[in-house]
Order: sequence, then C-alpha cells, then structure tokens
Amino acid sequence: MRAFTAWRRRRPFWGGALLLLGGVEILLTEQASISVVLQAGAGGVAAYLLPLVMAVCGLLVLFNPGQRLFYSVIGVLVTLGTWVTSNLGGFFAGMLLGVIGSSLAFGWLPDQEPRRRWRRRAPRRTV
Repeated sequence: MRAFTAWRRRRPFWGGALLLLGGVEILLTEQASISVVLQAGAGGVAAYLLPLVMAVCGLLVLFNPGQRLFYSVIGVLVTLGTWVTSNLGGFFAGMLLGVIGSSLAFGWLPDQEPRRRWRRRAPRRTV
C-alpha cells in the first residue's frame, strides 16, 4: 500500500483517473438502448473514437506525467467534442468528469511542498 501511495503522489493521479473514468462512462452510454440514447451521433466512428481518446489520455497522464500538459489539453478538447458526438457527452456526467480531470492534470505541479495553514499567533504580551 505504501508503494502505491508513493507512486500516486508523484503524478496527477486524480486528474488522470477522472479523465479515464469520463471516457469509460461515455463509452458505456454508447451501449445504451436506442430508446435511452438522445442522439445517435454525427459519424458513428467519432462517437466511439473520442471517448477512447479520452481514456487513452487519462492513462497517459497517469503513466507519463512529464507530458501531462499536452495530454490534458488534448483530453479537454476531445471531452468537449463528445458533446456533439456522444449523447451530449455521456449525459453530461462523462463530459463533466473529463473536463474536471483534465483541469486537475493541467494544474498539477510536481515536487511542490504540501501547503501548510498559516496560524495567526497571538501577540506576545510584555509585562
């Protein structure tokens, strides 16, 4: 468990995980019955390709954090493209997960010390 925690802290774990989860969620909504599907999708290939690219970007963010900026930008652009091609971005849930995950991956800073809360010290009283 400690090895996983150490591995997770060296990369934008939650950003990549949410991006991957958003792609998987959108892929699963493509398997819904036609009575549930809001939109068949413009170009059947794009409806499956964009969420697959989202999932791949999520995995690449996890396993290659040095290129996280590129993968997160591609991830958010592809995620926004699913609005048109994949049932309104997986009924909003997958698109929301993808945008939040890409934003977390983009904003992650390696080797940053944990933030500490500053406490106001009471002024010293001199007697």
